[in-house]
Amino acid sequence: MDKLKIYRKRLIPAEYILLDKDVITQRDADHIITEWKTLHHKDDFDHGTSCYFLNDGIKVSKFFREDGSLLYWYCDIVQYDFSEDMGGLTVTDLLADVIIYPSGRYKVVDLDELAEANEQGLITNEQMNNCLRQLNNLLTMIARDKFDKYQAVFGPQA
Repeated sequence: MDKLKIYRKRLIPAEYILLDKDVITQRDADHIITEWKTLHHKDDFDHGTSCYFLNDGIKVSKFFREDGSLLYWYCDIVQYDFSEDMGGLTVTDLLADVIIYPSGRYKVVDLDELAEANEQGLITNEQMNNCLRQLNNLLTMIARDKFDKYQAVFGPQA
Protein backbone atom coordinates (compact mmCIF):
# COMPACT_ATOMS: atom_id res chain seq x y z
CA MET A 1 0.00 0.00 0.00
CA ASP A 2 2.71 2.46 0.97
CA LYS A 3 6.34 3.01 -0.04
CA LEU A 4 7.34 4.51 3.32
CA LYS A 5 10.20 2.62 4.93
CA ILE A 6 10.06 2.10 8.68
CA TYR A 7 13.26 1.54 10.63
CA ARG A 8 13.40 0.33 14.23
CA LYS A 9 16.20 1.67 16.40
CA ARG A 10 16.80 -0.01 19.73
CA LEU A 11 19.18 1.30 22.35
CA ILE A 12 19.46 -1.92 24.38
CA PRO A 13 20.46 -4.10 22.70
CA ALA A 14 21.83 -1.75 20.05
CA GLU A 15 20.00 -2.41 16.80
CA TYR A 16 18.97 -0.51 13.70
CA ILE A 17 16.90 -2.49 11.21
CA LEU A 18 14.55 -1.92 8.31
CA LEU A 19 11.16 -3.47 9.03
CA ASP A 20 10.83 -4.52 5.42
CA LYS A 21 8.41 -7.37 6.14
CA ASP A 22 5.88 -5.11 7.91
CA VAL A 23 2.92 -4.20 5.72
CA ILE A 24 1.51 -0.69 6.01
CA THR A 25 -2.28 -1.01 5.88
CA GLN A 26 -3.25 2.59 6.73
CA ARG A 27 -1.47 5.90 6.89
CA ASP A 28 -2.47 9.49 7.57
CA ALA A 29 -0.90 12.53 9.23
CA ASP A 30 -1.49 11.13 12.73
CA HIS A 31 -1.16 7.33 12.38
CA ILE A 32 0.61 4.55 10.56
CA ILE A 33 -0.89 1.08 10.97
CA THR A 34 1.09 -2.03 10.11
CA GLU A 35 0.63 -5.77 10.18
CA TRP A 36 3.62 -7.99 10.89
CA LYS A 37 4.96 -11.40 11.78
CA THR A 38 7.61 -11.79 14.48
CA LEU A 39 11.19 -11.39 13.25
CA HIS A 40 12.32 -14.32 15.42
CA HIS A 41 10.29 -17.26 16.70
CA LYS A 42 8.38 -16.58 19.92
CA ASP A 43 6.62 -19.25 21.94
CA ASP A 44 3.73 -17.05 23.08
CA PHE A 45 2.90 -15.01 19.95
CA ASP A 46 3.69 -14.92 16.25
CA HIS A 47 2.04 -11.90 14.65
CA GLY A 48 0.43 -8.56 15.36
CA THR A 49 -0.83 -5.21 14.32
CA SER A 50 0.79 -1.93 15.35
CA CYS A 51 -0.26 1.68 15.25
CA TYR A 52 2.37 4.40 15.33
CA PHE A 53 0.73 7.40 17.01
CA LEU A 54 2.91 10.06 15.43
CA ASN A 55 1.79 12.94 17.67
CA ASP A 56 1.84 11.03 20.96
CA GLY A 57 5.25 9.37 20.99
CA ILE A 58 3.85 5.89 21.43
CA LYS A 59 3.41 2.75 19.37
CA VAL A 60 0.51 0.52 20.37
CA SER A 61 0.57 -3.09 19.22
CA LYS A 62 -1.84 -5.98 19.46
CA PHE A 63 0.10 -9.22 19.97
CA PHE A 64 -1.69 -12.34 18.78
CA ARG A 65 -1.13 -15.98 19.51
CA GLU A 66 -0.69 -18.35 16.60
CA ASP A 67 -4.42 -19.21 16.77
CA GLY A 68 -5.34 -15.53 16.29
CA SER A 69 -6.45 -14.85 19.86
CA LEU A 70 -5.27 -11.67 21.57
CA LEU A 71 -2.35 -12.18 23.93
CA TYR A 72 -2.07 -8.54 25.05
CA TRP A 73 -1.66 -4.92 24.01
CA TYR A 74 1.95 -3.75 24.03
CA CYS A 75 2.72 -0.03 24.23
CA ASP A 76 6.20 1.23 23.38
CA ILE A 77 7.31 4.71 24.31
CA VAL A 78 9.12 5.93 21.20
CA GLN A 79 10.65 8.86 19.34
CA TYR A 80 9.82 9.42 15.67
CA ASP A 81 12.27 10.89 13.17
CA PHE A 82 11.40 11.32 9.48
CA SER A 83 14.36 11.29 7.11
CA GLU A 84 14.09 12.24 3.46
CA ASP A 85 17.61 10.82 2.91
CA MET A 86 16.63 7.38 4.13
CA GLY A 87 13.16 7.57 2.64
CA GLY A 88 11.47 6.73 5.83
CA LEU A 89 10.63 6.88 9.45
CA THR A 90 13.04 5.89 12.21
CA VAL A 91 11.26 4.75 15.35
CA THR A 92 13.58 4.87 18.35
CA ASP A 93 12.45 2.64 21.21
CA LEU A 94 12.88 4.68 24.39
CA LEU A 95 12.71 1.44 26.38
CA ALA A 96 9.79 2.03 28.78
CA ASP A 97 6.85 -0.18 27.83
CA VAL A 98 3.37 -0.93 29.11
CA ILE A 99 1.66 -4.29 28.67
CA ILE A 100 -2.13 -4.36 28.94
CA TYR A 101 -3.78 -7.76 29.31
CA PRO A 102 -7.30 -8.55 28.03
CA SER A 103 -8.45 -8.62 31.69
CA GLY A 104 -7.53 -4.93 31.98
CA ARG A 105 -4.56 -5.58 34.26
CA TYR A 106 -1.43 -3.75 33.15
CA LYS A 107 2.22 -3.45 34.04
CA VAL A 108 5.14 -1.17 33.20
CA VAL A 109 8.27 -2.99 32.04
CA ASP A 110 11.88 -2.31 31.12
CA LEU A 111 12.46 0.66 33.41
CA ASP A 112 15.71 -1.04 34.41
CA GLU A 113 16.83 -0.80 30.77
CA LEU A 114 15.86 2.87 30.71
CA ALA A 115 18.03 3.49 33.79
CA GLU A 116 20.89 1.51 32.22
CA ALA A 117 20.63 3.52 28.98
CA ASN A 118 20.75 6.72 31.01
CA GLU A 119 23.79 5.54 33.02
CA GLN A 120 25.63 4.52 29.85
CA GLY A 121 24.81 7.76 28.00
CA LEU A 122 22.80 5.91 25.34
CA ILE A 123 19.81 8.20 25.79
CA THR A 124 19.85 11.99 25.84
CA ASN A 125 18.33 14.05 28.64
CA GLU A 126 15.68 15.24 26.19
CA GLN A 127 14.80 11.65 25.23
CA MET A 128 14.67 10.63 28.90
CA ASN A 129 12.38 13.51 29.79
CA ASN A 130 10.13 12.85 26.78
CA CYS A 131 10.01 9.16 27.64
CA LEU A 132 8.92 9.83 31.21
CA ARG A 133 6.29 12.39 30.13
CA GLN A 134 4.89 10.09 27.43
CA LEU A 135 4.84 7.17 29.88
CA ASN A 136 3.01 9.31 32.43
CA ASN A 137 0.45 10.40 29.81
CA LEU A 138 -0.16 6.80 28.76
CA LEU A 139 -0.52 5.55 32.34
CA THR A 140 -2.91 8.39 33.13
CA MET A 141 -5.07 7.46 30.13
CA ILE A 142 -5.11 3.81 31.19
CA ALA A 143 -5.96 4.68 34.79
CA ARG A 144 -8.82 6.92 33.65
CA ASP A 145 -10.23 4.24 31.32
CA LYS A 146 -9.32 6.29 28.24
CA PHE A 147 -7.09 3.72 26.53
CA ASP A 148 -9.97 3.06 24.12
CA LYS A 149 -8.79 6.19 22.26
CA TYR A 150 -5.81 4.14 21.11
CA GLN A 151 -7.76 0.91 20.63
CA ALA A 152 -10.33 2.61 18.37
CA VAL A 153 -7.94 2.99 15.43
CA PHE A 154 -7.74 -0.80 15.20
CA GLY A 155 -11.42 -0.98 14.31
CA PRO A 156 -14.55 -2.29 16.01
CA GLN A 157 -13.02 -5.68 16.82
CA ALA A 158 -10.40 -4.01 19.07
